[in-house]
Amino acid sequence: MEVLRAMPRSRRFDPERRTRIVDATLELIAEEGVAGTSHRKIAARADVPLGSMTYHFESMDELLWESFSRFIHGVIAAFERRMGAARSLEEAAEAVAGIIYEDVFATRQDLVLTLELYALAAREPAYRGLLSEWMGRSRLALERHFDQATARELDALIEGLTIHRALGTRSHDREQTLDAVRRLSGTSSYPPEREQ
Repeated sequence: MEVLRAMPRSRRFDPERRTRIVDATLELIAEEGVAGTSHRKIAARADVPLGSMTYHFESMDELLWESFSRFIHGVIAAFERRMGAARSLEEAAEAVAGIIYEDVFATRQDLVLTLELYALAAREPAYRGLLSEWMGRSRLALERHFDQATARELDALIEGLTIHRALGTRSHDREQTLDAVRRLSGTSSYPPEREQ
């Protein structure tokens, strides 16, 4: 009589598992904040076994780092594409306005992820490196068209206006923003009006 041997269980091949875990992490952070995000919630959202979380990421810090890193690299890529497409100072000024009004914080999730990263970096110095990379690469993209001092000021303007626009209750005027960019960059074709 032939003895049936138990076949070894094959591991489910899932090449997208790591990506799904990062996607789920970003979604949860946007909904519940870093403090409300756990391995258990991420595993459920990503539809992966809880035990596989530590196979892909040794710790929550490693998972958070990779998730925020992917997020900021997407933002940086959009920033660099827009600034790289500008062929004149006027187009560069228009590109800065486009970044403020269309690229940065294009969604509520983008806004929350950015603010969560700021808060995390304020508490955990290790995450400041991600913000430094983001700011450094943004400035380099701006320096294709503007001098270093102007690029630094424009970078601060972009950051400030995008946060004000995203959290403010009154609408912001793109033309007014474009005028501010032109004045900062010296591309304004007319002197600022003086108060009477």
